[in-house]
Amino acid sequence: MNIHEYQAKAVLSKYGVAVPRGKVADTPAQAEVIAEEFGTPVVVKAQIHAGGRGKGGGVKFARTSTEARKYAQEIIGMNLVTHQTGPQGKRVKRVLVEQAGKIRKEFYLGIVIDRAVSQVVIMASTEGGMEIEAVAAKTPEKILKEWVDPAVGLMPFQARKLAYGLGIPAELTGKAVKLMTGLYNAFVDTDCSLAEINPLVLTEDGDIVALDAKMNFESNGLFRHQDIQALRDFDEEDPTETEASKYDLSYIRLDGNIGCMVNGAGLAMTTMDMIKICGGNPANFLDVGGGASVDQVTNAFRLILSDEKVKAILVNIFGGIMRCDIIAEGVVAAAKKLGLSVPLVVRLEGTNVEKGKEILAASKLNIISAGDMADAARKVVAAAAGQAK
Repeated sequence: MNIHEYQAKAVLSKYGVAVPRGKVADTPAQAEVIAEEFGTPVVVKAQIHAGGRGKGGGVKFARTSTEARKYAQEIIGMNLVTHQTGPQGKRVKRVLVEQAGKIRKEFYLGIVIDRAVSQVVIMASTEGGMEIEAVAAKTPEKILKEWVDPAVGLMPFQARKLAYGLGIPAELTGKAVKLMTGLYNAFVDTDCSLAEINPLVLTEDGDIVALDAKMNFESNGLFRHQDIQALRDFDEEDPTETEASKYDLSYIRLDGNIGCMVNGAGLAMTTMDMIKICGGNPANFLDVGGGASVDQVTNAFRLILSDEKVKAILVNIFGGIMRCDIIAEGVVAAAKKLGLSVPLVVRLEGTNVEKGKEILAASKLNIISAGDMADAARKVVAAAAGQAK
């Protein structure tokens, strides 16, 4: 789950991370009032779940409260397109109005989980304000890393080492250590998957401040954090993905035209890879899980068909806990209830597979049977191509 910048800053401030003074405005008039309260200059920042807002025109420097109102009027309601939103962009519904400060130096600071070693890794760079992926590709030597043993947490010497590597003045090392420790504690306590400050700035007044903040949370840990769940903004999420979560389905919309329904994340990834190898493009990732019911399978079909780009559907099920006959019943029920209008390829393997195939055959529906995964991928790609023509 993602949250907005202003929400991330509110979370981090509870852990001692210094952030600029700021408030959220839903209207231009509110932005003007906030600017008058803070004193100018201020920065007016679009609040959407995407980076690159400045390049898209979503961040403006206002020298007067009148300018703050003017910029808020331009930003609120705009369809902001960045490299992370895709060409469709995202509609801005609110802005963050922050007190502006004089910046001496910008840095990058972020925390993620390094699954290869089962540890949290803190990354820092002098290339603040830039996308860390671009820094990693062009100048990887400029990225400093410290791995943290989960049994002991972030040690002060590790934070000091990062501060020294960034070239932070010795007299400000204590502030840097406090901020990094706060960021780490927030990451662990709230079950984050990503915590990023870009840029982290050294001001001319000698402060170290999180000028921007991004936090993503592990969905499986949200049951422990009702306060974090309350920050969820459904307007920022794909409505189909939100709908899927109501039925305990893992669904992510993609750009292709072949709908996929699979049980198990690993099998789903492999299925999408096989579709790509055969020349097709998946329209979604959809994992119905290990114990899906007929209702879940029906809802899965409905979600897939809600995407107008879908020209064919592939059902690829390995029956372990999930029995093939249950999937077959769900497929038949869904096809009859929804009036399936695109080609359907089904590959079943595992528990009660023969019974599942009998159910599909007895349905008299136009279902294309596949023997193995490669066969299924070839057939669905061919079916989708035929529909596209």
